[in-house]
Amino acid sequence: MVGAATMATATATLKLRPRSPSSISGNCCYTQSAQPLHRSFRYNAGRKHFTLRPSRSYTTSLLFNRRNIEEIENGTRKLIKPGKVSSRSPVPDHILKPPYVGFKKPPGIASGPEIHDEKGIECMRASGRLAAQVLQYAGTLVKPGVTTDEIDKEVHKMIIENGAYPSPLGYGGFPKSVCTSVNECICHGIPDSRELEDGDIINIDVTVYLNGYHGDTSATYLCGDVNEKAKNLVKVTKESLDKAISLCAPGVEFNKIGKVINAHADKHGYGVVQAFVGHGVGRLFHSDPVILHYRNNERGRMVLNQTFTIEPMLTMGSIHPTLWDDDWTAVTEDGSLSAQFEHTLLITENGAEILTQC
Repeated sequence: MVGAATMATATATLKLRPRSPSSISGNCCYTQSAQPLHRSFRYNAGRKHFTLRPSRSYTTSLLFNRRNIEEIENGTRKLIKPGKVSSRSPVPDHILKPPYVGFKKPPGIASGPEIHDEKGIECMRASGRLAAQVLQYAGTLVKPGVTTDEIDKEVHKMIIENGAYPSPLGYGGFPKSVCTSVNECICHGIPDSRELEDGDIINIDVTVYLNGYHGDTSATYLCGDVNEKAKNLVKVTKESLDKAISLCAPGVEFNKIGKVINAHADKHGYGVVQAFVGHGVGRLFHSDPVILHYRNNERGRMVLNQTFTIEPMLTMGSIHPTLWDDDWTAVTEDGSLSAQFEHTLLITENGAEILTQC
């Protein structure tokens, strides 16, 4: 699920990432980054967040990405605007809640990978399977006229009925149970009163906390009659995730993920968002390793029985996000479309098992 980041190289940020002791965890103590994050980690290389005020780079994007904003200028697609956010959905007392619930400041990136024993693997399979089922159901709700708030309520209900907790709810103050990111929204969109429109694309990001383990997944759906350019962006984004998953196995370098995703995006003329990353997931919502989706030379290799997410975000124009005043919703600075897909993976002897599929 849910954070925002500045654009200094992730390499520099990772090397300088300070850690401080914390006792907040599912079943153990761990160290965490002093840097706040929400979902896909908030890198900070000098600025605490983005602003909505048009900057010189924004103007430049408008001038040099004409093909990506033609549909905005001629009125066939309007930029999304914040809608009304309803109150949080209640969670019954018997539902096990993650330790971050009740704290406004989100926990940092826990050091050390999520590596599981046999029992842990079965728990990860269960949480991943439920997350996949919830996402599949949420996708059936995508129709013109449906609000993202209605999708959130249905997702919340299904998760609770299955004895799990919606991981985004209360994470660093996030007010809803799912992320719904429409059109130019890169990620972390807050469900609200806006009705989906014919031709929209929407990423739905579901994470469930079941029996002490998180399962995390997302997909981008087509709403009604979507134009071919948008369809192709969604298709290529899904392909980039599939290509990255296909190379995962014990001993494989993590930087191969970014290289294969970036190469596929380049082939089709799309940008790869660098501000948001994949992450280790399991007993903790976010832990090492940090998964970069663009070309990089970071060190580190995959380990047997390790779980993490890959969640590339591709754009038709600028890869730079602007953060709304809600401190969550990240949109492309030039208004161009963005798509994302995500799976939670388990590294096995034979490669990678996708935990978040039905």
